[in-house]
Amino acid sequence: MRASRLISLVLLLQSREAMTAAELALELEVSERTVYRDVEALSAAGVPVYAEQGRHGGYRLVGGYRTRLTGLSREEAEALFLSGLPGPAQDMGLADAVAAAELKVLAALPASLRDAPEQAGRRFHLDAPGWFGESGPPPGLRELARAVWRDEVVRLRYRRDREITRTVQPYGLVLKNGTWYLVARVGQDHRTYRVDRIIDLSPTGERFERDEGFDLPGHWAGQAEAFLRTMLREEITVRLSPEGLRVLRYAVEPYAARRAAEGAGEPDADGRVVTRLPVESHLVARHQLTRLGPEVEVLDPPELRAWMADNAARVADLYR
Repeated sequence: MRASRLISLVLLLQSREAMTAAELALELEVSERTVYRDVEALSAAGVPVYAEQGRHGGYRLVGGYRTRLTGLSREEAEALFLSGLPGPAQDMGLADAVAAAELKVLAALPASLRDAPEQAGRRFHLDAPGWFGESGPPPGLRELARAVWRDEVVRLRYRRDREITRTVQPYGLVLKNGTWYLVARVGQDHRTYRVDRIIDLSPTGERFERDEGFDLPGHWAGQAEAFLRTMLREEITVRLSPEGLRVLRYAVEPYAARRAAEGAGEPDADGRVVTRLPVESHLVARHQLTRLGPEVEVLDPPELRAWMADNAARVADLYR
């Protein structure tokens, strides 16, 4: 533990040139007294660190000194690709590895580039979870992530319509709109499980041979579209104004909006177009299309058109 902290101290001084004992204590999450002892230990070991007095003083390394301890471990190198996702990386238990990797990379950069992380952080931020979602990672995510890294077979109990037990080869994890999914191989097939529906999981200690030709992003894209086609199993006919066609993607699934736009006919004299819109059900379509107000007219089926007309009349009565 102390050896790791001493390395971090050297890398901090190498990347930032000068730091006070208070600043080092804050970064290393130790007391200033511990920093003093660590600096003495480094000096005794031959690391040229010295204290500079004055208002702008602090600890520095003798000019030109470069540690050779900037090589990334496999875990840190892999975690580095997640450094743009601090929340998900922390959820999977990789926050320390990401921090260590960033520090080593920063120490290896020339002085002219050491403000790059700060500059990027001021300009870009990724907030991956969706609005109104539950906070915190699902139970077992960290253990599942370790199994994914290690190519380790796991046995899981999963709750869907009923509880099932599966022994799977965990190929990858996907974060979609704040929800974690596991893509796993079962037999010859790849299946998808919501991680928050996993009741219990047990690593078996058995390793599996990963299919190196498996493309996780490509597989997920195909699965997502297939899921939408399965979910959007009904179609209705609507007439949309230009504004309705523009904002349709905010009311329905983007896949359904895209299908509707691609199938739209020629505009009439008012600029409205007739098209077929995939929907999950007529009940769901009611709530989705109500958001568009007068920018959409349902033509078919008759029962949905009648409901929309009745709903519009009741709204008109309220505002009359």
